[in-house]
Amino acid sequence: MMKALFAAISGLQNHITYMDVVGNNIANVNTQGFKASRVTFQDMLTQTISGASAPTETRGGTNPQQVGLGVKIGGVDVLHTQGSLQATGRSTDFAIQGSGFFIMKDANRTFYTRDGAFDLAVSGELVNPTNAYKVQGWRADTNGVVDIDAPLTSIMIPMGQSIKAQESTQVTLKGNLDSGASSVAPADSFSTTVDIYDSLGASHPVTIKYTKTANPREWSVSATSTDTMINALTVDTDGAGSTLIEFDAQGRRTVPAAGVKMEIDVDLMTASGAGVTGTVDFTVEVDHDAITQFAGPGNVVQNFNNGYSAGSLVSFSVGPLGDVTGTFSNGTSRPLGQIAMALFTNPAGLARAGSNNFESTSNAGVPAIGRPSTGGRGSIGAGVLEGSNSDLAREFTNVVIAQRGFQASSRIISTADQMLEGLVNLIR
Repeated sequence: MMKALFAAISGLQNHITYMDVVGNNIANVNTQGFKASRVTFQDMLTQTISGASAPTETRGGTNPQQVGLGVKIGGVDVLHTQGSLQATGRSTDFAIQGSGFFIMKDANRTFYTRDGAFDLAVSGELVNPTNAYKVQGWRADTNGVVDIDAPLTSIMIPMGQSIKAQESTQVTLKGNLDSGASSVAPADSFSTTVDIYDSLGASHPVTIKYTKTANPREWSVSATSTDTMINALTVDTDGAGSTLIEFDAQGRRTVPAAGVKMEIDVDLMTASGAGVTGTVDFTVEVDHDAITQFAGPGNVVQNFNNGYSAGSLVSFSVGPLGDVTGTFSNGTSRPLGQIAMALFTNPAGLARAGSNNFESTSNAGVPAIGRPSTGGRGSIGAGVLEGSNSDLAREFTNVVIAQRGFQASSRIISTADQMLEGLVNLIR
């Protein structure tokens, strides 16, 4: 009789815990990145009335006779299933499509989260605005190179930061020169205009012209400019003074040879021996590797120019690989950094740390840190947030189950009490 009372009490206690977990799941149905929990039950120790016996030649065996002593919580597991994605349109909101976690730091503590509702701090760092934890990753160096083998650091997006001008030293052209062009005066020609930048970032338009020669596979190259700041332009190949490019019978360029660049020497107007407004003469290498000569319309355009004027950071974007790219007021784009992502062998082993964060435990495994979209970490979606994975239909069903389990255990107590009352009344 007393065993029934204590078993029923364990049922009451553990179904209250069950309801606590279900209530928390329902309360967080609109929490970004929330992961619901699941309760599993186990029976407690049992009292053995008689043990099992083996069969004999004349009799069969007997089974053990045991009376259970109640129920206990077997585990409260976190379900790390994907939540639905909700578009927000904010450039600092991110969601993970996959199994990875964002990495956050607060001094020496490291946290992991699926909640990507970030913002920019006054310092330019990408942070969680509710707790100021810093999003971790790798920053690009002054040349825009990101070293993912370096230690993690906070992601920096310095809006308004200026970048210095860069002189044009390399220009790549692409297109086609019509093999049917005529060399009869006036010979057919094609031209393109590119903006080249001096050391102070001033733009100088230069027109590169290709004129057909008497050789059916040969073109003469010249450079001119209407910019009054330019005194003279000289076309030269490999220091030999050549101004020609040639093609083979398959329309592929043969002169200059592969890897040899044609150069344009820019002679700026000078004043008192110095360059205009402090600039100096410079040389631009022109790459013609992407120029062909086929029968068809002639057209040559710029494909690459490593020069640009001074500018400031006006916007940024984050790609699926977590790469942070800044766009500057001078029209250039350059890498700013790379968001890191962690992957765990057993994410259910993570411990909740509040504010939608988790901390690593000995049973979660060592975090595998790397770039998004690699190693199963998942890709990053910008302008979206991951919603809670709580399923209201399932949770309200669990409410009914927990309620009925609690009622059944309380009924056992009531019934056992009536039986004990009857037993006590036997002596009257």
